[in-house]
Amino acid sequence: MRRLRVTVLDLVTKGPTRRLYNRVMNANLASIMPQAVAVWCEELGHDVRFICYTGAEDLSRELLHETDVLFVGAFTRSAQTAYAISNLHRRAGTVTVLGGPHARCYPQDAAKYFDYVLGFTDKALVADLLADAAPQRPVGLQLAAKRQPATLPSLRERWKYVEATIAKASFLKIVPMIGSMGCPYTCSFCIDSVVPYQPLPFDQIRDDLRFLLGKMKRPRVGWHDPNFGVRFDDYMNAIEEVVPARRMRFVAESSLSLLSEAHVKRLARNGFDALLPGIESWYDMGNKSKTGRAVGEAKVRQVADHVNMIMRHIPHVQTNFVLGLDCDSGAEPFELTKQFVDLAPGAYPAFSLLTAYGQAAPLNLELQRAGRVLPFPFHFLDSNHAMNVRPLHYAWPEFYDHAVDLTRYALSGARVPRRFWANSGVTTRLLNGVRAVSSNRAEYQAKIRRLLDEDVSVRRFIEGESTELPAFYENRVRKSLGPLWDALPEGALMHDQNAYLKSKGEAPVGQTAVAAE
Repeated sequence: MRRLRVTVLDLVTKGPTRRLYNRVMNANLASIMPQAVAVWCEELGHDVRFICYTGAEDLSRELLHETDVLFVGAFTRSAQTAYAISNLHRRAGTVTVLGGPHARCYPQDAAKYFDYVLGFTDKALVADLLADAAPQRPVGLQLAAKRQPATLPSLRERWKYVEATIAKASFLKIVPMIGSMGCPYTCSFCIDSVVPYQPLPFDQIRDDLRFLLGKMKRPRVGWHDPNFGVRFDDYMNAIEEVVPARRMRFVAESSLSLLSEAHVKRLARNGFDALLPGIESWYDMGNKSKTGRAVGEAKVRQVADHVNMIMRHIPHVQTNFVLGLDCDSGAEPFELTKQFVDLAPGAYPAFSLLTAYGQAAPLNLELQRAGRVLPFPFHFLDSNHAMNVRPLHYAWPEFYDHAVDLTRYALSGARVPRRFWANSGVTTRLLNGVRAVSSNRAEYQAKIRRLLDEDVSVRRFIEGESTELPAFYENRVRKSLGPLWDALPEGALMHDQNAYLKSKGEAPVGQTAVAAE
């Protein structure tokens, strides 16, 4: 087999950034799968360069080296950046491969701009791809393993890539680990809801922890599990067998249903100092929040009490909400969230706009059938800069009025110092302070609200009356991409927002069905 020059690029962000919070955190948001692919390529006998792009590097300089095969891992928000990079490399004769969430969510679109588009990926799939590594033009091949891999390269095997990446971080350095894939919950908007829950080998977790203790004095681990602790005792036993008290700290995303006080106390004893539970809605997903049939104000009070209990033991808690769900209507959902912010002042509230990411979840088929999905450029699909689903129970001006009001209420003014004093620990106070002073979310969303009144092209586009991209959005993409704008392939600024539905031989209401290719 020919020895190839392989570059693996992890696009943590979509372009250069000066925002303080991004400069602190982006290096800690590196993905595990690009590191795994790099290890597999080396094990298969190829020369590998690994690049984690955090927004601080000169990407054009980083990618100057000659490459036979370029693997890119990207979230949808970085898709246009990935397309431009692929176009430049294909012109030079490089075979390009896309993996990560965007490849899984929008394979039909990505195949126009990459030679290979990967779904579930394991070492055997990578080996087969590199054995051929032939250009696939004009439309790339979509490849996928039958399921997520049963094992991943160990932290020991990934270490040189991890070490180089966290060296870019400032005072906060988080080592990425994972103990499971998939999720037992079925949140209709989530990409992990359709992936069967699968724990990874506990012996490997123990070995990874032992290895890390030999590399860093008091490391902090970020668990990448979609829902950490489903097999709670097994995970905690593995940690307790290996990690001495106060030698390691952990961050994990988990559900309130798993966070009983007994569990939270055990997590605290074992160094967990940050938890990110999903609340999502005051009217749905009671099984995930352990609130049963409680909804509305009753759920608010129950969840606030639960979160305050957690914060008596865990310094940092981020609560995650989704705005614009179909179960929401009127001002009440937003007012209830304000009430929660007041009842649980130490928790940092993170708000995501409802976003249909291609074929990430079954719900997206229903939304596409109804013609409710909008063709926003991928650049804006980060759960913050655009909501690409027309809300069921709100007119756009009403929705943005509520969203801006809630964001300003929760993330500015009196709530910021109140959160500071309700927090414990220097790191938590500093991190939440940095997030508050560097966030421009409310200002951006307020600008969109003004444009709905002042710019007819924005109003018609966001109402679904026009598919012509307003100049406001195009100019933002152009500015963000910088020199890469000229490398963006023709047609790559926009996409068919109903490609998933059409791949099933269907079409939105009022359109003619198109047979799947």
